[in-house]
Order: sequence, then structure tokens, then C-alpha cells
Amino acid sequence: MILAGVAHIPTAPPSLGAMLAWYPQPIPLLPALAILAALAYGLGLRRLRGIGRPWPWWRSACFLGGCALLLVVTGLAIEGYGYTLFSAWMFQHLTLSIAIPPLLVLGSPGVLLLRAVPHHGLGRWVLRLALGALRGRPARILLSHPVTISLFLFSYYGVYLTSIVDVVGASTIGHLGLELFFLASGILFIVPVLSTGPLPVRQTNIGRFFDLFLEMPLHAFFGVIIMMATSPMIERFAHPPAGWGVDPMADQQLAGALAWSYGEPIAFVIVVVFAIRWRRDEERSAASRERENRSGDAELAAYNAYLADLRR
Repeated sequence: MILAGVAHIPTAPPSLGAMLAWYPQPIPLLPALAILAALAYGLGLRRLRGIGRPWPWWRSACFLGGCALLLVVTGLAIEGYGYTLFSAWMFQHLTLSIAIPPLLVLGSPGVLLLRAVPHHGLGRWVLRLALGALRGRPARILLSHPVTISLFLFSYYGVYLTSIVDVVGASTIGHLGLELFFLASGILFIVPVLSTGPLPVRQTNIGRFFDLFLEMPLHAFFGVIIMMATSPMIERFAHPPAGWGVDPMADQQLAGALAWSYGEPIAFVIVVVFAIRWRRDEERSAASRERENRSGDAELAAYNAYLADLRR
């Protein structure tokens, strides 16, 4: 049972307007993280502007948009409804693991850190700490194929097909912990696919393609499992407040439909971005090979001329 006096559960029946209303929780952990991340990114942009270094506007829009989405989905009333409604909780989960991570990664905060932090004084130690953590063995393990895919799929199949949601999510701390896990697993999964910053292991385009197309059908199948269930899967969502007039099975069906359909448009956009980058990589590789061939031809011609001089 949710700890009384810790989580604020809305009293109004669920609706779009009610879920988007201002209804802060006593422990606004994720909204605070969203605000701090946006402020840190803004300081980095200010530093770059001060030293006259350019920064693409779309990267800023992506990162700050991800922070704003994190603030909305965990700071408004939907956070309170997520304690008792499967559909609200599933929407939060999908947003945290599928929608927000690509926006944050496309914002390239790591590259911004390397460019904005001064390479002397305290900034030098900040860069050493950041690069040391990135190049260390733990980062290599966390960003490897088996770990990223396993964590991402576990955040769905492992969490919902076991009693983890009921046991861990029954308390406010556990609820927040699951939200952090969803966000972290989504970031770890998408970083090797979309990141342009320095990584301990750089995956090939084939490897990234494999990650995307392994996750997509398995994620859709998870939604089908929820929609086909004939009884409530999660005990904490089986008894919504009577005054809300919510049928728990209908709400579970809605949660399954969200799990099945929510990620498809986002996955399509990610695939398009990935395909564009793959094409650019191939064009750069082809241009590099052409330059090497031209250089090799020039060297061969020079060597032949040298041999002709020797014969003369």
C-alpha cells in the first residue's frame, strides 16, 4: 500500500485536463533533475557563446525539450494518477524510456561539456573525471550490446511479468526508483545508437541497426501480452478509487494499447535519423577511399618516373 501522507493522489476523476494540472508531489526528485539538467546545459551554451564557438540550435532544442518533457510527465498531476492507474503509469514509463532519452542524447550534452568547460584550473579536473568515467571498464560494460538490450527489455518483461511493480512500486521511494530505472535503461539503450560524442566502444552501423530492429518487435509484443490478459496483471492497479468510475480491465487494455503503439512513431523517427547518419558515414568513407586511391596513383606515377630516370 502506498505510504499515506507521502504520495499525493488526486481526488478528481482522471481526464486529460486533470492529468495536466499542477499537482506537485512531496518528493519532486525527477522534476528537480530536469530543472538542474536544463540549467547546466544553459550554462554550457552561455559559455560557448562567450568564447564565440558555434552550437547547433536543434541540439539545444532537443535537450531542453527532453528536460521539459521530463518535468511535465513527473511534475504534473499525472504523477499522482500513476500511483493508481495502469494507463497513466504506462504512459509515464513509455515517455521516460522511449521519448525522453533520444531527445537528451541528440542534444549531445557530453560534447557540450568538452567544448564549454575550460581546459585549465577546476575545469581540467572536471574533464579528467568525465573522460575517466567514460573510458573506464564500467562504462564499457554498461554500453555493451548484451547489457543495454537486456536492461531495456527487463524494464518491460521483467518488471511487469513478475511482482516487481507490486513489491517495489508500493512505496513512494520504490515508485521513484522505478522511474529512474526506466529513464536510465532508455538512455543506456539509445546512447550507442544515436550519440555522436566520445564513447568507450563505438558500435558499427550494422550493430546499431541490430539493436533497433531487435527491440522494436519485442516491445510491440509486450503490449499485445497486456491487451490479451483476462485478469488484472498488477495488484496495485486492480482497485482504483471507486469515485473515479474506472474499470480496471478497461484501463489495463488502454495501458496495453499504449505499450503497443506509443513507441512506433518515435522508433520511425529514430530509424530515419539513423539512416541519414549511416548514409553520411558511407559517403565520407567513399570520399576517403577515393582520396587514398588518388594519392596512391600519384605515388605510383612518381615511382615509375623515378625508375625511368634510373634507366636513363
